[in-house]
Amino acid sequence: MHQHFILFKPYGYLSQFIYELKRKKKLLGELYNFPEGTMAIGRLDEDSEGLLLLTTDGKVSEQIRSKKVDKEYYVQVDGVITAEAIEQLQQGVEIGFDGGKYITRPCKAFIVTEIPDFGPRAKKIRDERHGPTSWASITVNEGKFRQVRKMTAAVGFPTLRLVRVRIGNVYLQNLKAGDVLEVEDFFKLDHEAI
Repeated sequence: MHQHFILFKPYGYLSQFIYELKRKKKLLGELYNFPEGTMAIGRLDEDSEGLLLLTTDGKVSEQIRSKKVDKEYYVQVDGVITAEAIEQLQQGVEIGFDGGKYITRPCKAFIVTEIPDFGPRAKKIRDERHGPTSWASITVNEGKFRQVRKMTAAVGFPTLRLVRVRIGNVYLQNLKAGDVLEVEDFFKLDHEAI
């Protein structure tokens, strides 16, 4: 019987259970007593936060990582993001990838006017004295290395904080950093019930 989990990955954790290199890193196993064979579906960088799905079922992992499944991110950016920048993001922007250039696929993006309540981040984000910040939502169905951060930088608004809020029909809801919720099935989730 496979087990599935929804996690709010906190800032500063790697999306993995084993880290072979010498430096001490915070790993997912420190957050919860996951069963043997649990794997993260996709990744969030060490300095990214938010929704991470974990499962003991490799088939489910493949389905969710496919391009058919949207991933939505809320990004706090340096400066007040403009409608023009949002439009550029929607159409696709050029980012560096694997030593070359890559044009991102068209995506959904909009300005988030109400500041989300994700709670404070483990490492403080620079304060308003250094200039204003703003939030945007970006939904992609591809996942190049650090893609969303590269996209906001490409339109002149570097990312200060990145929180994944949705994968397909699974939402972060009211989970707080470090919270883990065991669920029966990712695909049958009624996000109102969480």
